[in-house]
Parts: sequence; structure tokens; C-alpha cells
Amino acid sequence: MLDLLGETMKRLDVIGNLSRDLTRYPDDRGGYRLGGAALFMSLAATEAGRRAAPVCVLGSDLAHLPEAHGLDTLDWSAHIQVDGASTTFDLEYDLHGELVGVGTDYGVAEGLTEHALRHVDLHPRHTYHVCCRLPLNVAAVLDRLGGNGTDFSVDFFLPSAETVIRAAAPWLPKATTLFVNAAEYRLLEQVIDSTTLPEVVITDGPRAAVVHRFGRQVASAVPPPQPPCEVSGAGDTLAGTFLAHRSQGATTAQALAAATEAAARYVAAPSLPIPAPRRG
Repeated sequence: MLDLLGETMKRLDVIGNLSRDLTRYPDDRGGYRLGGAALFMSLAATEAGRRAAPVCVLGSDLAHLPEAHGLDTLDWSAHIQVDGASTTFDLEYDLHGELVGVGTDYGVAEGLTEHALRHVDLHPRHTYHVCCRLPLNVAAVLDRLGGNGTDFSVDFFLPSAETVIRAAAPWLPKATTLFVNAAEYRLLEQVIDSTTLPEVVITDGPRAAVVHRFGRQVASAVPPPQPPCEVSGAGDTLAGTFLAHRSQGATTAQALAAATEAAARYVAAPSLPIPAPRRG
């Protein structure tokens, strides 16, 4: 029983969306693919050796994902499936990989907050990562985690970051780690004193990623140069890899180096296609 409990405690429960995405670039890169921060983070953490479970809501169109080849390595015990369409994102990027337009239909993910709160109540001692983006009621989820004294980390999504960071601010000093890009970090500094934050991982595209601890830089790593094929999900890959390595005893510098390398490999790789349901 103790071994089973210990294994459960090591799992990373990732609260967020899984989606059907269309990514578009001016040079005709992109296309239809699986997406969602909960998926990319869970896959990256699993690849780096940490058991991970997406806490998500799947619609009828993605109900087959838990049995799909390449995704059956994940722990799917924390998801629910409901009738209806899954979340869809239309993501438009410029040639430098900067997001310039987003179209969204949240679909069944409108029920994510209720599912996440129920899951947290059932498993208050698990370790969580919260993908702080709509339609999740971030304040409600972080309040529940913070009130329970639960270990949790967070990240954001730039199009909604200004609103969501303000909503999340009261609980951010309790987070073990925050993941932001350079633009999100500037928004963060407008609403909270960065010296109150235990750990902030700041990415900046192909430039150096850095880690701040209570406002002081403690590590940096320059991603290996890779021609980008797909940037959507790169930040989630970095975050999942970083958390996995830290949970296994890596230093901050070691975890950041591994995470930037994983993100660089990801952007050079083909997109994750939407698997067809198995027949029979």
C-alpha cells in the first residue's frame, strides 16, 4: 500500500485543455493537429520519466485518444468524456513564431472547472500543474489548491494572460514554479512583486531561458538552434520536461538545460496528427 501511495504522490496532474488545433504560418507551415497545454505538458513529463495525467474534458470527437498509439503512455485516469465537441483553436503565427491571432471554440471544456475542482477534492495530496487559461476559472481552482496546501505550478497563455494573471495573483506566491514567456513576465511584474515568487521560469523564443528565485536569477540556458517547424506547444514541452527533471532530483540548471533541449527538439519535429479511431 505504501508503494502504491508513493507512486501516486509522484504523479503530475495537469489541469487544462485538450483540443483540435489549426496552426497557420505565412510560409504555409502548420495544419490540423492535436493540441492543448494539458496534452503537451503530460506528454513531455512522461517522456522525461515522470508519470503524468491530463485532468481534462474530452468531447465525443476525441473520446478515442486514451487508446490511440503514442498517447497510451499517459495516465488517462483523471479525464472525463462527455457528449459534444472538444475545444478547437485556430492559431495564426508570424514568420518569427509570434502568435498574432487566435480563434477559439471551447466546446465541452466549459465543464473543465467543475471537473478540476471535483478532482482536486478527491485527490488533495497530488501534485498539480494548472494551465491558467480560459475557460478555466483560475481563481476558483487556485483557491482550492492553495487552501489545501497542495503543491502546484502554473503557466499562462499570452492572449488571455493579462486578465488571468490578475485573477491568479493572490495565489501565485504559493506556487512552486511559474512558467511565463518574456511578454507574460512583463505583465506579471505589473501586478505582483517578483521577489515574493519562489521560482519563475522565463522563456524568450530562441533566446536564453532564465530561472528567477525570489527575484534573483539562478540559472540560464540558451536553446540549441533548430529550424522551427511548429512552435505551438513548445512552452508546454519545456514546462513538462523541467518539472519532470526537478522531481527526479535534477538541479535547477540541469532541469532548465534539459527542458530547453526538449523544446528545441519539439519545434523541429512534425506536428502531432489527430489519430483516427480504431476500427473494431
